[in-house]
Amino acid sequence: MEFFRLHKQNLADSGSYLDQLAIDVLTGLCAAPKHLPAKYFYDDVGSEIFQQITQHEDYYLTATEIEIITSIKDDLPGLIDEQEIDIIELGAGDGHKSQLIIESFLGIGCRVNFYPIDISEKAMVILHENIKPHKNLTVHGVIAEYFDGLRLVRTKSTNKQLLLFLGSNIGNFDRVQNQGFLRKLWMSLNVSDYILLGFDLKKDVSKLTSAYNDSDGLTAQFNLNLLQRINSELGGNFNLDKFQHFGVYNPVIGAMESYVLSTETQEVYISALQRTFSFAAYEPIHLEYSFKFAPGDIEFLCQQTGFEMVKHYTDSNHYFIDSLWKVIKE
Repeated sequence: MEFFRLHKQNLADSGSYLDQLAIDVLTGLCAAPKHLPAKYFYDDVGSEIFQQITQHEDYYLTATEIEIITSIKDDLPGLIDEQEIDIIELGAGDGHKSQLIIESFLGIGCRVNFYPIDISEKAMVILHENIKPHKNLTVHGVIAEYFDGLRLVRTKSTNKQLLLFLGSNIGNFDRVQNQGFLRKLWMSLNVSDYILLGFDLKKDVSKLTSAYNDSDGLTAQFNLNLLQRINSELGGNFNLDKFQHFGVYNPVIGAMESYVLSTETQEVYISALQRTFSFAAYEPIHLEYSFKFAPGDIEFLCQQTGFEMVKHYTDSNHYFIDSLWKVIKE
């Protein structure tokens, strides 16, 4: 695997990264209510915990999407019909789902250039270990923010592209942000390129809440690790024993909401900010939204952001949709 590193984290010389982390933490902890950006979940420890979450029986999303991709993987090469293709995955994780799709194109003799894009170097190392070599497959790992990575890919190739944004990652954006994000994707792609997007559907609330409050406490570890990261990288003194994870479904906005709660009145000092932050007992820090969708929501998004709907694929329980869209431009 060839690596392109456009994103630095946890490095002594990554001043601009630490400056941005400090700004984001200061902004979030001074807000009312307090919040922290979810993008900072994925240091090496966070990435490893998240991989464990995706394999947990309570977290139905990964197994459900693998069921879909296993059933549709042989459909995609016939729809796209190219001799050579670039497959780009945003937030590639361990590469298991993308491997299934790659193998379907290799199986018909197609040459595949795979560009996984992820800000976590740890995730990229895991992916490298999992992707099976093949004479018609080249892998270019891009350690970068999504759109920095996409700009790099555009300089490397003019092939037809299939972009994968799986795992319901689109659900981490609110209803306005997701349109802006998809518009930026549309601008990053060429006419007749494709994207395959994963959408977690609205469903029984008990199913949702158990997925985001797993019985082994992995999600709690994942969220609290963000506070530990602030301790390690910005010199904070968060006592993780005095915070607890809280995940709840909000039916008004159609989203799971993740928080950490201060379990008592306390103060936290962050040396990089030279500032002390006060917390009331059970005051929340908001960390993440995970929006859920109805099929009509997906079709509306497609129409509003410059794409043509090709096909919806769903699982046997109708928990999830992987939706294939095609880029159209006037």
